[in-house]
Amino acid sequence: MRKGLAIAVLLLAPMAAQNPPPAQQPKPPDTAPGGVFRLPPAFPVPPEPEAAAPKVEEPKQAVMEYAGKPIKIPFDCSEEIIQKFGMTCTENDPCPVYAEIAGFQPLGEKLFLTGNFHNGATTMFSLFLVSSNGGRTWSEPVERIPMAGLDRVLFFDLETGWASGHILQALPRDPFFLLTTDGGNNWRRRPVFSEPRIGAVEKFWFESRTAGAMLFDRVQGADTGRYERHETMTGGDTWMIREVSSKPLTLRGAKDVVATPDWRLRADASGTHVMERREGTRWQRVAAFFVKVAECRPDFAPLEPPPPPEPATPAEPAAPPAPRPAKPPALRKP
Repeated sequence: MRKGLAIAVLLLAPMAAQNPPPAQQPKPPDTAPGGVFRLPPAFPVPPEPEAAAPKVEEPKQAVMEYAGKPIKIPFDCSEEIIQKFGMTCTENDPCPVYAEIAGFQPLGEKLFLTGNFHNGATTMFSLFLVSSNGGRTWSEPVERIPMAGLDRVLFFDLETGWASGHILQALPRDPFFLLTTDGGNNWRRRPVFSEPRIGAVEKFWFESRTAGAMLFDRVQGADTGRYERHETMTGGDTWMIREVSSKPLTLRGAKDVVATPDWRLRADASGTHVMERREGTRWQRVAAFFVKVAECRPDFAPLEPPPPPEPATPAEPAAPPAPRPAKPPALRKP
């Protein structure tokens, strides 16, 4: 058997040597349309750069400037807003919208105002104003939160701060904090509870950038413990309940934060919020804001006149009736 295989290999070897594999043909040079030869470039051509993606511009904040006259905070009183908050407005009896300022806190040259927009019966949006130049210009650092109000602003240092707020309906509910770590340029919203709850933050205090405490008023349930004390070690990202009582609680070490003795915020008889700073023995006005910011009216589109009637086309004359076939004569019986 092995001898037969050796003989077969010896017979096939000359045949393999006589039929070598065909050599690969060189690739033809590239040709352009029309059969024109195109010589390859002497140097490699770098790939064409990809078109740069268009840069998306961030929305610009509306800047309000105080030049001695009260500022009217912009408020869009659209038909959608009127319907959303159930406002019954007419052209002759519009619905007024007011700006309420509830909190004020200076931080060097920066000033922070908190509050809400309301129509006298319903809280519509939160209000948050910031000035970085002592009150000359103002802007809104965060989007307005529907049906919410902001209360206090507190800064531990020039970078870390908090603003408390909650949803305002028939009863306050779903408290939250706005947190900043860059001096109030950017804020992020963090809820106090992971589930909906009725109540509001009564008071809060931070003794460091991360450690703080707050008092929560449940508004209802005085017999079962209306007041709660919560603590955080995460700068307000998460909160842990520490105490429940039917009587009001206190925060140990907390201070009553007042703007400073050199600042005050008051309501003027002319319908404006006035911010003033003490200079010696006199109070100097720094900024002022109108209380009424808008009057909502329904957006009725003008009625367009009906199109003119199309001209009537003359009726064609009626065709004469076709003649009836002649009736054959009746046959008489003989």
